[in-house]
Amino acid sequence: MNTIDFQELYDTWYRRSFTFAKAYVQDEMIAEDLVSESLVKLWRLMSEKDIEYPQALLLTLLKNKALDYLRRETARQVAEEEFAEAYQCELSIRISTLEACNPEDMFSKEIAEIILHTLNTLPEQTRRIFELSRNEGLPVKKIAAIQEISPKAVEYHITKALKALRASLKDYLPLLLFLFG
Repeated sequence: MNTIDFQELYDTWYRRSFTFAKAYVQDEMIAEDLVSESLVKLWRLMSEKDIEYPQALLLTLLKNKALDYLRRETARQVAEEEFAEAYQCELSIRISTLEACNPEDMFSKEIAEIILHTLNTLPEQTRRIFELSRNEGLPVKKIAAIQEISPKAVEYHITKALKALRASLKDYLPLLLFLFG
């Protein structure tokens, strides 16, 4: 067994080893770690047995550590890229889904059916007055003249229809307020 001073080994080979490692890993801190690990391993091996070509062994140790690091780094980057690609795909799906979402279309048919059903349950005169007011946009006085009733009676029938609609659409009111408010 050969006793070799680690400091001497370090002083002799560190600078060249560092330059070699940094040329491949392109990171000073990683290169320092690889060199330190390689020098410690070389020192231990030299302490256990005679090494005929320590410089060649050190170069082999450095090469293998650098290769291991670069392979791990490549695998990490591939995984990150795959993750980023999957995340980007998910984001694109969410964006396109949200852009295609039209709440008016989603609920308009259902709401229209509820309104039609509710209006059909109203008395004929109330339904007709409401339709003249809302569908044809006629003012209260004009509806009163057509129906031959007072404007107050027209307002009563409109209020009655709106109250029935509010009750029928109570589950949709927050949504309607959100959409049209």
